[in-house]
Parts: sequence; structure tokens; C-alpha cells
Amino acid sequence: MADLVRIFPYDPAWPAEFEAEKARLEPILAPWLAGEIHHVGSTSVPGLAAKPVIDILAEVRSLEESKAAIEPLHDELSYWWAPYQEKLMNWFCKPSPEHRTHHLHMVVPGSQAWREELVFRDTLRAELETARAYEALKRRLADEHTHDREAYTVAKTEFVLTVLARVSPS
Repeated sequence: MADLVRIFPYDPAWPAEFEAEKARLEPILAPWLAGEIHHVGSTSVPGLAAKPVIDILAEVRSLEESKAAIEPLHDELSYWWAPYQEKLMNWFCKPSPEHRTHHLHMVVPGSQAWREELVFRDTLRAELETARAYEALKRRLADEHTHDREAYTVAKTEFVLTVLARVSPS
């Protein structure tokens, strides 16, 4: 059975968990990296309640070439690849699809997925009111979609797109 959608108070250990995972990922992803490995998602926003899943964005040269990382990521760090939004990213979860502690999004720098994830994170970090509104939405949606992670994610889309439209240059 998959994990329930539950929101937890912000944990000040989340940034250190990201840094530790980044250190494990860097040597494995080195052949495909084109830039940074970033902490994204709600656990990257100080003070924001979140599902306790560390979201990671890794900048890679090519989505197609970086598929060669699927096997080493699984064998060495227990990441599971899934064919989710394949035109935008290579998506992984750890340690299993049913119980997730980490998500890894491998994206090309400058791509739509890259811009959106970083801009949304930076907006939540900079705008306390936006972060609080997002937290309230996530809490409500977690109650409504406790047993359906995909429905929870889809239900957040309108809020995310509204914020991105407001803060992104046209």
C-alpha cells in the first residue's frame, strides 16, 4: 500500500538531508551533469509544512543521454525510475514507489521544467503570504486526497500555475 498523503510541520533537518543526498548523487550523476543539483519542492522552503519527501532537481545535458543513469541510481542508491512526464524530465523516487523519501527530477537547464521548479521554489522562499497560502491548500488537499497522491498533486497545479504566471516574465 502506498504512503498516505500527509503534511508534516517544517523539519529543520530537511536541508541537511538534501545535502547528504546531493553528496551521494554527485559521483553517480557526474557523467551526465550539466550544472547544479538543487533542493526544490516544499522541503526546500524554510518554515513550510510539507510531505517529508526531499525533492531534488539535477541539471543534465540531455534527457535521453541521462537515461543511462537509471541502472546505477537504482543499484547504488535505490532510486526507481518512472516514465512520468518523460518529455520534461527523468523522474525517480526512493526507496520505492510505495514509500518515498526522495524524488529526483533530472532536467535540462533552461527548460520549462527547470524554470518552473526553481522559480516556484524561489517565490515561496521570498513571499511568506504565498507560502502560507500554498501550505493551507496542501493541508486541505491532503485531507481530501489522503489515499491518492496523484490527485493531490494534480489539485495543486492551478495554484502553482497562477503563481508562475504572476512572477514569470512573459
